[in-house]
Amino acid sequence: MIRLVTCQLCNTNVAMKAFSSSSSSVWTTPVRAFSLGKIRWRKPATAAREEIDQDPIISNKIESRPVDVASPVSAPITSSPPPHVLPSTSHISDAPLKLLNSVPPTFLRNAVAQTHQLEYTKLPSYYLSLSKSRLTGLVVVTAMAGYAMAPASFALLPFASLTLGTALTSAAANTINQIMEVEYDAQMDRTKNRVLVQRHLSMTHAKVFAALTGLGGVGILAIGANPLTALLGGFNLALYTCAYTPLKRRTIANTWVGSVVGGIPPIMGWVACTGELSHGALLLGGILYAWQFPHFNALSWNIRKDYDKAGYKMMAISHPDLLKTTSLRYSLGIIAMSSLAPVCNVTSWTFVFDSLPLNGYLVYLAYRFYKDGDSASSRKLFRFTLIHLPILIVLMMISKKNYDKPCPPVVGEGGLEAVAATVSSIIVSGIQPPQNPVLLEISQT
Repeated sequence: MIRLVTCQLCNTNVAMKAFSSSSSSVWTTPVRAFSLGKIRWRKPATAAREEIDQDPIISNKIESRPVDVASPVSAPITSSPPPHVLPSTSHISDAPLKLLNSVPPTFLRNAVAQTHQLEYTKLPSYYLSLSKSRLTGLVVVTAMAGYAMAPASFALLPFASLTLGTALTSAAANTINQIMEVEYDAQMDRTKNRVLVQRHLSMTHAKVFAALTGLGGVGILAIGANPLTALLGGFNLALYTCAYTPLKRRTIANTWVGSVVGGIPPIMGWVACTGELSHGALLLGGILYAWQFPHFNALSWNIRKDYDKAGYKMMAISHPDLLKTTSLRYSLGIIAMSSLAPVCNVTSWTFVFDSLPLNGYLVYLAYRFYKDGDSASSRKLFRFTLIHLPILIVLMMISKKNYDKPCPPVVGEGGLEAVAATVSSIIVSGIQPPQNPVLLEISQT
């Protein structure tokens, strides 16, 4: 026997079915999973039945009406709904029906709530989660490395502005990414416990946080560093949110776009120190761009089932051979670009020889992943990429060529005009930015 039950708490209709057995008849009801939007069939427990009977808030808000459908045959409870075509029966009960559910009433109340009650003491941890603190930390470190490798003397204000501005801009990008993907994050084991999926913060709260950090980050880069750095930071924010995030559900080209996003922070650091783009900045960006492929490809290999379940277009799902090939190809590319560092006057020739064993082992692990294509080889490659990058940066800094060129002045009043002048000069030249971008020196009072 089946009845349709209308729950006034969440204003939804659910079908309930009685399963007969040799000893007794029990009621089951589909329970809608709040995060995933899927249906699960559960057998009610005695404790839950008594709890609902005694709860006036739940029991008084249940309406029932009979439905003229066939009665089910005796069958065990399974993880999927009962079959639609069942043997006919002549007895249909019109007695009132109560909702018997194994989920306690407290879950039902939480399910229909917009968000959990905000815990202000946990706001810092929520903001760190929205910002993807470990990823943001990696972005900031690579930007700082770009500043340290630039051929100019150290200045505290531009360096501090670069660090804070990059962190805020990255936090904004990661927050917007989670806002756009919350329904898909709920379907992946790796992301189902994120703040927005668990509704610890409202969407409005997250949007305000993203707006404040995004505008604040770009503003700090423009005022404390220079307009060109702010332009790169804003472009990277837009590229991550408006291109990379939507492309993840459309094409495997998202990996290449995401690698560009990962290669821009060291360029920002170089520009924050020197005020100009040069071949040295592009070389650092190229190394970070190439590093993204063995790193991310090895990561995505072991969670490809999660990506597939959420509907993402990843090489690990549709083009596994291409994924392994690109991991090996770009690992070899890191050796080639490291060899160009002394040619571009970024490091001395000792860096080429010092980095060769490190880069060679990365190529070896990428080759093992290319040949074996299993979880063990991909896991080894991923873990090594986590220590490869910081060691490579340290080796590069040890072999850095020293320069006495001073850091350019920061932007004071009229920053927007300086930004416009810099962008105009780039467009007019058509080839590369000017060697000395238009900057406004701080007025001496």
